[in-house]
Amino acid sequence: MCQLLGMNANTPTDVMFSFTGLATRAEEHKDGFGIAFFEGRGLRHFVDHHSARVSPLAKLVQDYPIKSDNVIAHIRKATQGQVALENTHPFQRELWGRYWVFAHNGNLQDFQPRLHAAFKPVGQTDSERAFCWLMQELAKAHCDVPSIEELTHTLRELMPQLNAYGTFNMLLSNGQALWAHGSTHLHYLLRSHPFGRVQLQDEDLSVDFAPETTAQDRVVVIATEPLTRDEPWVAFQPGELKVFVDGLPRD
Repeated sequence: MCQLLGMNANTPTDVMFSFTGLATRAEEHKDGFGIAFFEGRGLRHFVDHHSARVSPLAKLVQDYPIKSDNVIAHIRKATQGQVALENTHPFQRELWGRYWVFAHNGNLQDFQPRLHAAFKPVGQTDSERAFCWLMQELAKAHCDVPSIEELTHTLRELMPQLNAYGTFNMLLSNGQALWAHGSTHLHYLLRSHPFGRVQLQDEDLSVDFAPETTAQDRVVVIATEPLTRDEPWVAFQPGELKVFVDGLPRD
């Protein structure tokens, strides 16, 4: 099973503690990794089809001072499509003059939608096909840039159609919000003042967030499985879609 990591915050925030926890799980999920993070309307996007345990790019990412309010990362365990760069998540497309980023955990059987020229997969994965289909359907549903609420409403209508083909846990962001859908395994955590010391689940590593935060800071972290100990992670219900804006869930 692939591993997902997402972060949404109300101010640019360091994600590397959580990324370190995610990279630890690359021992079993060794078919590639990627991370994408927004800086304003811009996007930095790094992918490698080698394991995050051995990839020089992973070391570069861990040394890079990432500060972002929307982040999506992925550790791949291949189900469909060969181990190759073009099949490595997260995937990126443009719609309505904004970058969109998507990562998927699961397996969609016999999902072969009709896709027009604007959104065609480069690789062979069911995940990229699902992303292209989502972008196509959003573009068909809205002739101009919709609000976050309108986008969420449309995505809630689209999710059951993908769920019908199998397991569909996903993260999606356009830099304004982070949408997360749980089909089987997905959890989220809300962090806010007072911040304290937390420890990774799979590594003997802890960090005290208090010195680096303020009373106004809010952060939500989404992961396939909880990344830390002794924090109140919440499991998604099967078929649940949530949208996070400025470090808080929004209905």
